[in-house]
Parts: sequence; structure tokens; C-alpha cells
Amino acid sequence: MTAPIFGALSGKATQGKKQIPHCGDSVCDRGWAFSLDVQQEVVRMADAQQQNSTVLKKLIIVTVLMFGFGFLLVPFYKKICEVTGISKDKIAVSNTQMDPARWVSIEFDANVGKDLPWKFEPMTAHLRVHPGELKQVMYRVVNTTNRTMVGQAIPSYGPARAGGFFKKIECFCFTQQTLKPGEEKIMPVQFVVQNDLPKDVHTITLSYTFYEQVKVGNAS
Repeated sequence: MTAPIFGALSGKATQGKKQIPHCGDSVCDRGWAFSLDVQQEVVRMADAQQQNSTVLKKLIIVTVLMFGFGFLLVPFYKKICEVTGISKDKIAVSNTQMDPARWVSIEFDANVGKDLPWKFEPMTAHLRVHPGELKQVMYRVVNTTNRTMVGQAIPSYGPARAGGFFKKIECFCFTQQTLKPGEEKIMPVQFVVQNDLPKDVHTITLSYTFYEQVKVGNAS
């Protein structure tokens, strides 16, 4: 009698316990697979968000640098003028002996910055000179706005290496130009092309770009 009673009690105890499925069961496998998929998707989303944030930061930096370049260009040019002495009233020409056997073509160009609504143009578009010959051309500028504005002209040369042989004696680019509403100015450029200009340079382009400097205020 003892054995049957013990067997019965053992059977009841077994029936009262809940059986936990092993990881080999199909239900458990599907649960683990779903959990892994969720984790991988979260990681992918985090990586994508980090990449977008990096790209956005780079775009912001590039935009700020491009915006600041226009404002830094004029102070940088002024500093060069201070170091080299270009901004002085006169420039000593090292060699003014003219070479009549050689001709150099000079082309004149004019531009304005996007924030400066002035009309700016050379009154002579093209000129032939001898190295060592003193020449003068005129530029015309008009303030087309209804307010007083200040501009600074920045020169550039083509080819760039010709700039070292193009000596300006007098130039409106040495100082800032203040124009009242509707005012027009005729401004001279007096220059000499040096005799030691490389023989393979036959044409020099002198280009000026005016940039706005100080906003004085609206005209009354």
C-alpha cells in the first residue's frame, strides 16, 4: 500500500508544476529571432542618425567659411598692402627705361561684389604699352542706390605671375571710396609694366572687384 500511495502523491506533484519550454522549442526560437531583429534595427537607426548629424555639421562649417571669406578678403588685402607698402601715395618705379622693341597688351576688367549695387566699368577696355612706359587709364563708378556707401577695390591679375611686374603709381584701390546716393566718380590708374616681365607674357589682364566696406546709413 505504501508504493501506490507514494506514486499517487508523486503524480500530483508533477501535475502541479508548470513545464518551462526549452530554447530548442520553436516558440522560444521565434522570440529570440524577433529580439535580435529589433536590436539590429535600433543599431542601424542610431548609425544613420549619427551619419546625418555628421553631414549636417560639415555643411554648416562649409557655409560659415564661404560666408566669412568675402569679409576676410579685404582685411587680408589691406594687411598685404601694409607689409609691402602698396598703400602709400606713390610707388617707386625701379626701372622706367622704355623698351620700344616690345609690346604688351593690357586688358582692363571691372566687377562688383554681390552686396554692392554699384555700376563699375573701365573707360578703356584695351591698351598696348611698351615695358617701362608710364601709362594712365580711367575707371568709372556710380552709386546706384539711395544711400551713402563705402567700397574697397581689390585688384587681381591674369596671369597671376604678371602681378609682380605690374607697378601701380596711382590707383583708387589704395584707399576706400565713399559715394553718396547717385554719385559718379572717374578714378585714375597710373602704371608701368616692368622691363623684366617674362618674355612669354604678351597679355596682362588687370581686374578690379569692388566690395562694400561700411554702411554709413540711408540718405535723407
